[in-house]
Amino acid sequence: MEQFPPAIIGIAEIHEAIAATRPDQECLIFRDKRLTWGDVTTRTRQLANYFASQGLGCHRERSEIDGWESGQDHLAIYLHNGNEYLESMLGAWKARIAPFNVNYRYVAEELEYLLRDSNAAACVVHSRFAPLLAEVRSKLPNLRVIVQVPDSSDNPLLDGAVWYEEAIAQSSTDKPEAGYSGDDLYILYTGGTTGMPKGVLWRNADAVVECFGGSKEARTIDQFVAEAVGTLRTLPSPPFMHGAGHWTALRTWLSGGTVIVQSQPDRLDPDDIWGLIEQERANFLLIVGDAFARPLLDGLAANNSRDLTSLLTILSGGAPLSAHLKVEFLQYLPWVMMVDGLGSSEAGGQLSQVAAVDNASTGTFPWAPQNHILSEDLTRVLEAGHEELGWLAKSGRLALGYLNDEAKTKKTYPVVAGIRYVVPGDRARLTADMIIELHGRDSVTINSGGEKIFAEEVEAAVKAHPSVYDCVVAGRPSDRWGNEVVAIVRLKDGFTPDEKALLAEAENHVARYKLPKKFVFVPTIVRSPAGKADYRWAKQTAIDAG
Repeated sequence: MEQFPPAIIGIAEIHEAIAATRPDQECLIFRDKRLTWGDVTTRTRQLANYFASQGLGCHRERSEIDGWESGQDHLAIYLHNGNEYLESMLGAWKARIAPFNVNYRYVAEELEYLLRDSNAAACVVHSRFAPLLAEVRSKLPNLRVIVQVPDSSDNPLLDGAVWYEEAIAQSSTDKPEAGYSGDDLYILYTGGTTGMPKGVLWRNADAVVECFGGSKEARTIDQFVAEAVGTLRTLPSPPFMHGAGHWTALRTWLSGGTVIVQSQPDRLDPDDIWGLIEQERANFLLIVGDAFARPLLDGLAANNSRDLTSLLTILSGGAPLSAHLKVEFLQYLPWVMMVDGLGSSEAGGQLSQVAAVDNASTGTFPWAPQNHILSEDLTRVLEAGHEELGWLAKSGRLALGYLNDEAKTKKTYPVVAGIRYVVPGDRARLTADMIIELHGRDSVTINSGGEKIFAEEVEAAVKAHPSVYDCVVAGRPSDRWGNEVVAIVRLKDGFTPDEKALLAEAENHVARYKLPKKFVFVPTIVRSPAGKADYRWAKQTAIDAG
């Protein structure tokens, strides 16, 4: 059985310790709810005690099982953003249950797959999603507990379910008897845009440091509390069901700050986002790449009279943010620090880059400790200045593996010269001046004419043209090339297709052999609610275009 370094301290224990120092300060704001740290502590204890009353919890300790196994019950969080999402995560850890994210755009077949693969024992679900859950429920014999959150759909309570607030009201406010453990799991399901979703297993104490932004130096509760300065007022605009969304929210809590949830969580509403930043004096905004940046910039252009001087940082994570969009943000908000973050479900946070108007790029990051480039065959670490294209890797406190998948765990978390790494799938180089050049995900690489072409590189090149609103690139079969590059483009309003102009701009950024052989113009690009490109849709669209 693989041995892992001891866990430090888990998120539930840290949150309660911070709450004890500021019980009356704001912890979470959502619409008309202004929950204090004391409120969130009480409510999450009650939720945990409800779960425990239903027989849910931890049944085998971490030390007894392998990295790809779980000894806990699992809670599916099938919600739009709101206080209930973060409360459910924290309440699960206080009950020694493993929470995991559910993509609320899934159809019945996908939802059934996810809940079966995760072996979900419980689900917290918004009423609007209850009919779909009911459709697959008979095929999920392990799903025993359902807690339902009312919403504007007014759908009735599912048979055997309990309303969220009733579950809380009927439960004790005492600290749950099971206690809190940093060894207990946090499960993050991958997006499934290039394959079937997989559940990545983290010990929540490791996720505190590597995913949620907690102090890498802190070893005691007092040290974590000392780091909680309480100045962050964060608005995470992506869905919490996307890792970047709840990572940033939990990072804010670990800092003792306040999480602000958008009032319209079922869609990206620029007026809602900018209005809340002005109203609540938010100083930190999270977005996900170009798909979030472009509408928010349009919102700024439409109304640039708001007082946004409280905003100090915009962080983009989870998808590439094009250099020209970073510059555009800085033209509207020149005092803001514009940060591009790189991470993954499997590795947690990895790299970051701060942009300036005269120094913005796409896909390059200063080297940071615990990041490495491994050789193509995963046998050695490449030194700075290497010519070979390798794999971006990370060492240190890593996820345990993929739920119930020993083979994929060992492939993604290889041991090289006695050190365990994670290799999420990004191809990269480390230059002599310690800059990591990210080339793209191997899973969306296009093999054309004997060359490997990374979709993200071509997307960034096409997006550089001022007429392009959005773009995703895919390969399709070709008699001549094996596969050919196809760019699927959404133009800005008022522009007409001009393939020659797009090719000319793209040629300024990538080699000619990487240029699209075909452009397909569409009214909208299909992306996940978190802004990630749906490459299966893109490939089919490219094929259908002929």
